[in-house]
Amino acid sequence: MAYTTINKSTDNFNTKLYTGNGSTQTITGVGFQPDWVWIKNRSGGQGHSVYDAVRGFTTGTIMNTASAGAEATSEGNGLNGIDADGFDLSGNNTVAGGTNANSATYVAWNWKAGSTAPSQTYVVKVVSDSGNKYRFDDFGTSAVTLDLQEGGTYTFDQADSSNSGHPLRFYTAADKSGGEYTTGVTTNGTPGSSGAYTRITVAGSAPTLYYQCSSHAGMGGQANTNSTFGSSNFGGSIQSTVSVNTTAGFSIVSYTGTGSNPSTVGHGLGVTPKMIVVKPRSIAYSWCVYNEKTGNNNLLYFDTNGAAGGSSVWNSTSPTSSVFTVNDNQVNKSGETHIAYCFAEITGYSKFGSYTGNGNADGAFVYTGFRPAFIMVKRSDGGSENWFILDNKRDDGMNPRNSYIMTNSNSAEDANNSTVNTDFLSNGFKLRATTGALNGSNNTYIYMAFAEAPLVGSNNVPATAR
Repeated sequence: MAYTTINKSTDNFNTKLYTGNGSTQTITGVGFQPDWVWIKNRSGGQGHSVYDAVRGFTTGTIMNTASAGAEATSEGNGLNGIDADGFDLSGNNTVAGGTNANSATYVAWNWKAGSTAPSQTYVVKVVSDSGNKYRFDDFGTSAVTLDLQEGGTYTFDQADSSNSGHPLRFYTAADKSGGEYTTGVTTNGTPGSSGAYTRITVAGSAPTLYYQCSSHAGMGGQANTNSTFGSSNFGGSIQSTVSVNTTAGFSIVSYTGTGSNPSTVGHGLGVTPKMIVVKPRSIAYSWCVYNEKTGNNNLLYFDTNGAAGGSSVWNSTSPTSSVFTVNDNQVNKSGETHIAYCFAEITGYSKFGSYTGNGNADGAFVYTGFRPAFIMVKRSDGGSENWFILDNKRDDGMNPRNSYIMTNSNSAEDANNSTVNTDFLSNGFKLRATTGALNGSNNTYIYMAFAEAPLVGSNNVPATAR
């Protein structure tokens, strides 16, 4: 049994409350450099503002969980960047998806993915594809365009015998006319022999590069050195760009649909995700939610209150430790960009499960193994219940937690509403409401939860083993 390596949950997830000033301001106190920032105006009926490091923290990357609309391109001012302890806001943003209207109150939920410098190895082979070409990790396409994150270290393993006579090097022009690029580049051994590699640590503000054979022309392709975050992943049949925090079980995945169904997409977690949220960026389709408890034949939508319904979106195929399967225009429309948020369960830090309500004020107790900092709950077996979010910073940190925000609504926070009364306890949460929102009699609910304080740490026995 694996032991958690998370002793301080707020190194990976934290909720931050702030008040808008209608101008510019820097929000600090997050506790880490956030990679996924989800902001909601508590005091007004503005849309949710979802940003992430892979798409970039700029005005044109806003998405709203309450809308099936495409990624916004002209939402006024919003996030202006991220910092080591928070994020920057600009402008009096009062449009849908606003983040800084004067005197408005906001909640920002923050997750850490792969903002720290990644380290990744690609296995290189040379294949005959209208001439010799480089191929990575046995992916089905040669000479692909790479995404390499600034500050990241990438090792191109050239030990396979097919690399003999084909040293992979970097250049500033595809035809190598600008000369070899050597900043941060080291090499070892002879290509085609054990231990041979080319390694690059991508410098900040590095130019667009091209990987080519130093002895032959036309074997490679472009290497984007991203000011955003993420690295190329070849785990699936679709190439993806992934920013991943394997410690906290969270990855942000960008990919372009192929329309070839079914297809697979690499998520980079190394373990099987319990929950996946996919949103097409460039077209208006709903937020598609996979949850282990509702299964691979059902689909939920973040932007609606509908129950889990039968769907072929996941091709009746559960995700694996390396990929998830997509099988529909909603998640794999040809030529359209998509973003996916993937969550694995980490003992003492996160939990993705289900429970059955009893319609009683002495409601169900849900064991998580930690004191929750955040829970999101959705009825999954029928009815028209919303997605409800409770956290440990609103309600002045007191039980019962009963101020909620709905992912599928632009409505302001509903404060002190007894229909969602919930106690946050040291090892889980206890339902105190009697309604169908969170605790209807014999109703089934799914939830995702993140910890304020784990019961276990890296030097402790997991609670499930006690």
